[in-house]
Amino acid sequence: MKIALMDSGIGLLAAAAAVRRLRPDADLVLSSDPDGMPWGPHTPGDITERALAVARAAAAHEPDALIVACNTASVHALATLRAELEPAIPVIGTVPAIKPASAGGGPVAIWATPATTGSPYQRGLIRDFADSVTVTEVPCPGLADAVQHADETAIDAAVAAAAALTPGDVRAVVLGCTHYELVAERIRAAVGGQVVLHGSAEAVAAQALRRIGELPAPDATPGSRLTVLLSGRESALPEQSMSYAEGRLLQAVTPAH
Repeated sequence: MKIALMDSGIGLLAAAAAVRRLRPDADLVLSSDPDGMPWGPHTPGDITERALAVARAAAAHEPDALIVACNTASVHALATLRAELEPAIPVIGTVPAIKPASAGGGPVAIWATPATTGSPYQRGLIRDFADSVTVTEVPCPGLADAVQHADETAIDAAVAAAAALTPGDVRAVVLGCTHYELVAERIRAAVGGQVVLHGSAEAVAAQALRRIGELPAPDATPGSRLTVLLSGRESALPEQSMSYAEGRLLQAVTPAH
């Protein structure tokens, strides 16, 4: 079994680690775009073009499924990616976990990039899945970039700024960018340990297995290979990945040759 994941940067580590935990025997292909990131400031057309390039690089390795481990790419490019790759390669998008967060009762805060915050896409999800609870949209300028570069000082500053905009009575925080999941514990500390954080990594990993008819087997014998593609070039995991538990977990995977 081979699962590919794509993102602009290292935000895909969270979902890749989730796949690794569910199926240690799965080969992984991690395709990202350091030459073009961050994708957020680009036009929707440019995002789609860059996402297609990253997806095609992954598809060349003939995976059984492709996880679009990026909220921005899922918003703008998912339909195009599916039109090109399916049915040969199932494509699984990433949606902010607004539905499960609101199911637990409000109030709820959604941390997202400035481009996503207030967007018609996010407002639509709130309308469809969180209409009965109070929702606060919290923009997090600079947080994804700080996580990408493993800049400890910038991460702390961005998390503190977002926490200051988060109402004190929230019961749940939705992590609306895959990069944020890599610093979930810092976010939890900033908003209070009683607040439940909702990411997407576990859900998309489980959905990928369902789409290809496989079941979780966390006790499977590890023996998987890891292929890393940086803007199409085969490489090693970026050095910044080792700053996060998810990156260190993946580093233990046997590298592809």
